[in-house]
Amino acid sequence: MKDTFYHFVKQANQPFQGWNFSFLEDTGRLSTEPLPWSYSSIVLQYMHHVDNMLDMGTGGGEFLSLLTPLPARTAATEGYAPNIALAKSKLEPLGVAVHAIEDDTHLPFANDQFDLIINKHESYCETEVIRTLKPDGIFITQQVGGLDNLELNHLLHAYTESEYSYWDMQYASSQLKQSGFQILKQQEYFPYQRFYDIGSIIYYLKAIPWQIPDFSVSKYEEQLLHVHNHIQQNGFIEIKAHRFYIVASF
Repeated sequence: MKDTFYHFVKQANQPFQGWNFSFLEDTGRLSTEPLPWSYSSIVLQYMHHVDNMLDMGTGGGEFLSLLTPLPARTAATEGYAPNIALAKSKLEPLGVAVHAIEDDTHLPFANDQFDLIINKHESYCETEVIRTLKPDGIFITQQVGGLDNLELNHLLHAYTESEYSYWDMQYASSQLKQSGFQILKQQEYFPYQRFYDIGSIIYYLKAIPWQIPDFSVSKYEEQLLHVHNHIQQNGFIEIKAHRFYIVASF
């Protein structure tokens, strides 16, 4: 089985661009249980009647580009340098102004600028969201919870004390309320993710380095081999993810 293991290790050495797991998902090597909500449908429900919209943390612009036709004045932010050129090439032809940012606490926008701010899996500062939203504006966020994929850490005997374990729907809603928001909708869920080969796990952990900050194949080779053998015998390994969404008005 070691020959198969090293084949997957070599195959996992692929570049990761934007925020796109199609390398795994389109080939069926990673599957995720559907959420009991659709972030896209929620966004579209509020988007159709607004003139000014901001997408926080647009990645490579993949998601936002699929929401066309966009509001007349749409902007996007991105803080990860390799994604900025990708986002501009995809979004600027659609009339979207892409802004590189370094700090969520200082957004490059005027007060009361946006009718709608959307945020998928991106950090945010409540006071900046309020500052840039118009009165009665809407904030929609889907977040990765602090308990996301912790079973991967356990399987690899990696560091398991997440500094973000507190980050869940109740905490985020409470913070928004304290900042002056009214919560309109919210839901939390723990969908399963299935990995069908060890290469998909290696690729995944390289793409999200905060999960196991000291991850490398050489350091965790023994544990990875154990997981590889489990997958070879059982077909897949299943891990719990953590997601929640909130719709809030100000």
